Amino acid sequence: MVSKRLSGLEGHRRKFLAVIDNTPECYRALRYAGRRAKNSNGGLVLLYIIPEGDFQQWLGVEEIMRAEAREEAEATMAKAAQTVRESIGTEPEIVIREGSPAAQINAVIEEDRDIAILVLAAGSTKEGPGPLVSMIAGRGAAFPIPVTVLPDSLTDEEIDALC
Repeated sequence: MVSKRLSGLEGHRRKFLAVIDNTPECYRALRYAGRRAKNSNGGLVLLYIIPEGDFQQWLGVEEIMRAEAREEAEATMAKAAQTVRESIGTEPEIVIREGSPAAQINAVIEEDRDIAILVLAAGSTKEGPGPLVSMIAGRGAAFPIPVTVLPDSLTDEEIDALC
């Protein structure tokens, strides 16, 4: 059971959620979500999920691996936030989580009830559209909010025109 979205109420604004994962397609989702947020006077939330790693090493090694994963996440998010500031002119919210992607996306949506739309972009590799897009394909309730999936063939200009 998901909590009611608050984005339509006074004092709230609709937020777009984009997952940042260093894939080429995540930057298309970032562009779309950022432009939609700006054009609708909404907000943008960027989520980076550190995969559940095999951190079951000796304690010292586990701490180093976790710290390295966190540093990579922070560097990736700094780059994504800078891209948003320069190309769209808005300040995104940054969220970094560790765990299963589906569980963490659902947790962020549940915690921030202004998030109204999840934006994903399909990949164009031979492995398929990507794990998150594959997860929602054929499932009516993968996430409790609408999901926008951008096709892999859209150019930046076409994304801008759609927004």
